[in-house]
Amino acid sequence: MPRKPRFYLSDMPAHVMQRGHNRQPVFFDDQDYLEYLKILKRVSDACRCAIHAYVLMTNHIHLLLTPGTGGSVSRLFQECGRQYVGYINRTYRRRGTLWEGRHKGMIIESETYLLTCMRYIELNPVRAGMVARPRHYRWSSYAVNALGEENCIVSPREEYLRLGQTRLQRWEAYRALFDTELSVEELDRIRNCAQSGTPMGNNRFKEQIEKTLRKNVGWEKRGRPVKTSVVILPWGSKGG
Repeated sequence: MPRKPRFYLSDMPAHVMQRGHNRQPVFFDDQDYLEYLKILKRVSDACRCAIHAYVLMTNHIHLLLTPGTGGSVSRLFQECGRQYVGYINRTYRRRGTLWEGRHKGMIIESETYLLTCMRYIELNPVRAGMVARPRHYRWSSYAVNALGEENCIVSPREEYLRLGQTRLQRWEAYRALFDTELSVEELDRIRNCAQSGTPMGNNRFKEQIEKTLRKNVGWEKRGRPVKTSVVILPWGSKGG
């Protein structure tokens, strides 16, 4: 399929990913992950992109974010890429590119899909067979969203905050979402939308996005959205 430009809207969440060139590794040592996270924090603040979830895999990354302006996502990936490639080339005395061309991603209908995409992102290391549970993987936002670990990169959206009235309630409710695996349909839909740049939502949502942008977006087949069941725990529940 021909490569189409990606479109994002301010204050509307997006799931975005980027792979290493020819799917080669982009992280080689623990210090590399730490350096990328430092760059991500610095650049996301400058570009006014709020990060809600992330995972840094060996040869690719996933971000769930809300841009402050429509062009914030492209600026974030351009600047993160420039700074991180410079760091890698200096550290390992290499030259050339590190990432494949453009990032891939899609706008998300947050009420229906935000928590699904957070689970998809933070379960990547489990699906890859790297760890048995998401909490065992150091380079993701799971420990922030599910366990309350301090992290200056991640900021919650309203859909996450509604999981509970207190932080303990939200952490426990969020962990409960991971008791059920993502279905094949959910996995396929996320991957297809990200690959094609199709807004992830129902037909009406996609039509609204295209009307706002005044152009057709993506080529993924339209269909019913797959909803995530959100477990709201009784008030007074304690986190583990």
